[in-house]
Order: sequence, then C-alpha cells, then structure tokens
Amino acid sequence: MKNTWLGSIYLALAASIWGGMYVVVKIVVSVIPPLELVWMRYLVAIIALLAIGIITQQKWRIHKRDFLIIIAIGIIGNAISIVTQETGTMLSSAQMGAIITSSTPAFMVVFARLLLREELTLKKGISVCLATIGVYLIVGANHVNLSSKLGGVSLLIAALTWALMSVLVKRVPSDYSPIVVTTYSILVALIVLTPFVLGRLHSINISELTHPTIWGGVLYLGIVSTALGFLLWNRGLQMLNASSGGLFFFFQPVVGTLLGWLILGEKIGVTFWLGSILILSGVLFVINE
Repeated sequence: MKNTWLGSIYLALAASIWGGMYVVVKIVVSVIPPLELVWMRYLVAIIALLAIGIITQQKWRIHKRDFLIIIAIGIIGNAISIVTQETGTMLSSAQMGAIITSSTPAFMVVFARLLLREELTLKKGISVCLATIGVYLIVGANHVNLSSKLGGVSLLIAALTWALMSVLVKRVPSDYSPIVVTTYSILVALIVLTPFVLGRLHSINISELTHPTIWGGVLYLGIVSTALGFLLWNRGLQMLNASSGGLFFFFQPVVGTLLGWLILGEKIGVTFWLGSILILSGVLFVINE
C-alpha cells in the first residue's frame, strides 16, 4: 500500500510538471525560437542526466546492435516530436498543447499494432477514433485562426511522433537503465539539431536571456521537465502497473489548461472542452483495456 501511494505521488508530480511545461514554453518562445529552445533545453538536461548517472554509477556501455534503435528514438522522439511540440505551442496556446499531446496514448495503439503486432481490439479502435475527432474539434474549430490551426497540426505531429517513439522504446532491451537510454537519445537529438541551431543563435537577444523568467524557464525545461520529470515517471511506473500509471497522465492537460487560464489569460471555449472530453475518453478506453 505504501508503494502504491508513493508511486502515485511520483506519477502525479511528473504529469503535473509536464502540464506546466506548456505554459513555460509559451512564455520562453517569445524570446527564444522553438528550435533553439529545444537545443538549449537538451543541453541543460544532458548535463543534469550525466551528473545523475555518474552519482548513481550507471553502466554506459551500449551494444552495437542497439545503436540504431536509440538513434531512432533520439531523432523521432527527442528531436522531431519536441520541436513540433514547442512550435505548436508557440503558434497556438498552452491549453491546446497540453490537450492535443495528451492523445499520445491512443495513437500508441496503432503503432503497437504495426510494429509490435499487439492485438487491435474494438475498444482500442474506438479510442483512436475518439481522439481523432477530439483533435479535429480543437484544431478545426471555426473560431480558431490560421496560426492556431497550424499550431494544432504541429502538435498533432508531436503527439504522433512521441507515440511512435514510445513504442520504439519497448524494443530497447530492459537491461539498460532509463537514465542511460534517455541520455544517449538526447545526445543524438543534440547532434542532429546543432547544425541547424548554431547559425541561428546570433539572432537571439542576449539581454533578454538575462531576464530571470527566461533563463529560469530554460532551466525548468531542461532540469525539471526533461530530467526530473522523466525519472519521476519511470520510478512511479516501477511501483504501479502500466494501466494504473497511465491514469495519472491526465494531470498533464488539466494542469496545462488551468495554468494557461490563470497565468496566460487563455480563454476556454465550449468546442475546446468537447474536444478535450473526447480525447480524454479515448485515452481512458486504452488505459482500461
């Protein structure tokens, strides 16, 4: 019982951290463009993860046969997914970012069927349909301007690529530590993003970077959201089964929506809530399968 409560706290904290991430991104991207922000975020995160890995005496050796899968995880999940996620949040809202990316578990059903040959049941099929309709209601609503629609599409790409990455992670041998896999995948993303970022860093206003809100946001995204959030989530899942643990994912859109309303003054419309309910219902179908 003690492990259940402690695991629940870990998972709730991790999902809440990720929910707050969208508000932080919305603020920081006003100064640091998405691509450069992802690069800075990972630079901070990899330093934090290396420090944790050294302190915990992790084994860093990776077999050659596992290189390709870790590279794929780094490019698809850590590079493409996070860049499109932060681009989508910049073009839309923190609420939309939190809600649309919460459809990820439903999309994992499709990739698990294609890549892992997991059974695609009627219940799982319904969940994907509900999530898709919910995303359409949010992205395709008439009151949403072109920028928000493009942001919604970008966020949908982020959800799809993160789902694909999450399924690919299941192909990584379980004898590797999550810290080691995360560190290497982030390193891959850094290597991939660096050529695109170096020539653009000069366009960032250095004086604005010194503002506590901006550099504090970068540290939050790198240390708290990326490094700490990942470790809390995985530790919590060790104490609970995956089905129960997935329920705590709902803290992410709830926290993201509430903080977007409280801090950024974002409005919450009826269509937004209808889409949100459909997405969350779809994810519930998957979790309760």
